[in-house]
Amino acid sequence: MATKASGTSIMRTPLGQMRGLGSARSGTGVWWAQRLTAFALIPLSLWFVCAVIRLAGTPRAEVVHWAARPWVATLLIALIIATFHHLQLGMQVVIEDYVHGEKNRLATLLVMKGAVLLLALISVIAVIRMAVGPM
Repeated sequence: MATKASGTSIMRTPLGQMRGLGSARSGTGVWWAQRLTAFALIPLSLWFVCAVIRLAGTPRAEVVHWAARPWVATLLIALIIATFHHLQLGMQVVIEDYVHGEKNRLATLLVMKGAVLLLALISVIAVIRMAVGPM
C-alpha cells in the first residue's frame, strides 16, 4: 500500500473505506429483541395450541374458568405481550426499510405502534376480565 510522506495511506481497501459509515449498531438492539421474543413465543405458542386443542368443544363457561386460573391468565398475558411486541418489532423494521420520506415513515410508525398497543391492551383486558369475572 502506498503512503504519503506524513504516513497516511493513499489507497485503502473497500472495507477500510466503509469503516465508520455503517448503521452505528442501531439495529442490533431490535435484532436481539426480536430473537428473544421469538424464543419466548416458542413454548408459549406450543402451550396455547395444546390448550386450545384440549379445550375444543368445551362449553364457554369451562373455558372461562380455565382462563381464570392465575397461572393460565399469567401465561396468556405473557403470550399476548410477547406476540404484540414481536409484531411491533418486525413491522418497525419493514416500515423503516420500505417507507420513504421521513414524515411518511414517522406517521406510519406512530400509527402502527398505536394500533399494536391498542390491540395488546384490549387483549390483556379481556384476559383480566375473564380472570376476575364480570365487572
